[in-house]
Amino acid sequence: MSEMNLIVRTADLTKKAEVMMDSCHTGRDIVRAALQNWAMSPDTDYALVNVSRMPPVTLKPSATLAASGVKPGEMLEIQPVLVAGGGQ
Repeated sequence: MSEMNLIVRTADLTKKAEVMMDSCHTGRDIVRAALQNWAMSPDTDYALVNVSRMPPVTLKPSATLAASGVKPGEMLEIQPVLVAGGGQ
């Protein structure tokens, strides 16, 4: 286990935090913490995306930061998962 400094932000850029996080935390852990700390809607599904990579990489919710290849200093963005409507 090793700690790393990361930047976490929302997709709309209204919230941003520099955090020290252990590499054994999962994407789900980060999203849950953001939901609590930033009063985000619990009725929305969110994805965690490493936007420091080109192209950006969506992290699996159950994968650790280490297993996802996240490096210190990278920026992770919490993006709402948009679901297409079932229009007629």
